[in-house]
Amino acid sequence: MVLRNIKWGILAALMFALPVQAQRTLIHAGRLIDAASNSVKSEMTIVIAKGKIVAVQKGYMAPGPGDEVIDLKEKTVMPGLMDMHTHMAGQFEKGGYIKRFQLYPPETALVAVKYLERTLMSGFTTVRDVGGGERVDLALRNAVRRGDIIGPRMFVAGKSLGVMGGHADPTNGFREDILGIPGPEDGVVNGVESARRAALLAIKRGGDHIKITATAGVLSLASKAKTPQFTEEEIRVVVQTAADFGKKVAAHAHGAEGMKRAIRAGVASIEHGTFMDEEAMELMKKHGTYLVPTIIAGRSVADSANIPGFYHPLVVPKAKALGPVISRTFARAYKAGVPIAFGTDAGVYAHGKNAKEFVYMVEAGMKPIDAIRAATFHGARLLGVEDSLGTIEAGKIADIIAVDDDPLKNIATMQNVTFVMKQGVVYKHID
Repeated sequence: MVLRNIKWGILAALMFALPVQAQRTLIHAGRLIDAASNSVKSEMTIVIAKGKIVAVQKGYMAPGPGDEVIDLKEKTVMPGLMDMHTHMAGQFEKGGYIKRFQLYPPETALVAVKYLERTLMSGFTTVRDVGGGERVDLALRNAVRRGDIIGPRMFVAGKSLGVMGGHADPTNGFREDILGIPGPEDGVVNGVESARRAALLAIKRGGDHIKITATAGVLSLASKAKTPQFTEEEIRVVVQTAADFGKKVAAHAHGAEGMKRAIRAGVASIEHGTFMDEEAMELMKKHGTYLVPTIIAGRSVADSANIPGFYHPLVVPKAKALGPVISRTFARAYKAGVPIAFGTDAGVYAHGKNAKEFVYMVEAGMKPIDAIRAATFHGARLLGVEDSLGTIEAGKIADIIAVDDDPLKNIATMQNVTFVMKQGVVYKHID
């Protein structure tokens, strides 16, 4: 009996010596933007358990035994931000065109690890990656999911699909006898059958969605940016193929004709939308097609075009011409009631500065609450994950951030995120 009591005593001592894990985490939020509505609530408690929000209630709830309290009474709390247009595997720099011939895919992935961490620490807990080469984006997504590296939750496309000689043809500007003529295996389309094959390969390789380049682009080695490149039939077969697998299609588009073909064919979003006309806007409203505007990218490329040697000579006039237009088009689209989801084209400019887009959106006339909802509620809807992300409500994944000021009065505060939680885990907390 004495020996048994000694054993139980030792066991009890060991149990009390072990750290007590919190049963729940209570966030006391001074101001709460839940993104489910257009209102701001004050003095709220968010209850989190096992990575999910289990309750949101008025007042500062007293903790129970084992509960952890995170004091954000002086902060504005909101859902984790979502950027719907990123390229996480790289970052454009002066003379960057040659870099893909110098770095092996593992090197590219290793460099990208810091981009992912910067993005998460900036408050973006979810990103949609819309085009990466050599399957680096797929590897990064999987590494984040496994917990091997720190970064935002990633939804990726793999290689963007383009037409032969078009914006996503990786051989443009280079010797054909070295790189050859690309086909569907390289994401290059030439007709309806090859479009279906390219879409199937993108899905087979693990894409969460498909990205097409419905028009010419800015940074590709070609002299035009507005011209359409896919036929409507080619886009339609990509959209139908993706839908058969429960996936959506994003369409890069600067020129109005290419946009209209893509919208009629059923894409989920138009990326950039630079030269959108009134007819395209009406089609987007009719079909529920999102605009992902990327104002920061337009301004960034226009600025970089003034740096000698930063871009190839073919790119410079396009960058200078298109950059300033995106903001004006966005203002018209917002006023017209086009659905808008937040996106920045991160990688075209420096990763981690995504929140500058909020400032540009508000400068163009968007209400601050609408800008925040574009980066939360509407991002989740575009991804098709609104049942689990995008708002602070019971049952949702606990992706939560905080800023010091009230962004409805000072939108620039979005550039200084002081608290980041992703799926119940705190990655950043500055008192």
